[in-house]
Amino acid sequence: MAPSFDFHIFICQNQRPEGHERGCCLSKGSDKLLNYMKARLKELGVQDLRVNKAGCMDQCEKGPAMVIYPEGTWYCPKSIEDVEEIIQVHMLGKKKVERLLME
Repeated sequence: MAPSFDFHIFICQNQRPEGHERGCCLSKGSDKLLNYMKARLKELGVQDLRVNKAGCMDQCEKGPAMVIYPEGTWYCPKSIEDVEEIIQVHMLGKKKVERLLME
């Protein structure tokens, strides 16, 4: 049987050379956001989800880029507080965080 998750979260960890015109999510702190999300979800005992590193998702200018499946909701969290809000509202409350949605 295939694994089943309520949420499968991908957070871009792509790195481009310093000064690249498009920038990159890693230089915008996506590694800290990913590490926080994994630790916090574990601390909260949230199960039936998976948080994964992702390569470039071609949203460099808007990043850090995060996408949550199965619904395909794209976020651009800029801080630990943004990630906490996504955890509380989206994962636990089952509602989208409108202010953090990627345009």
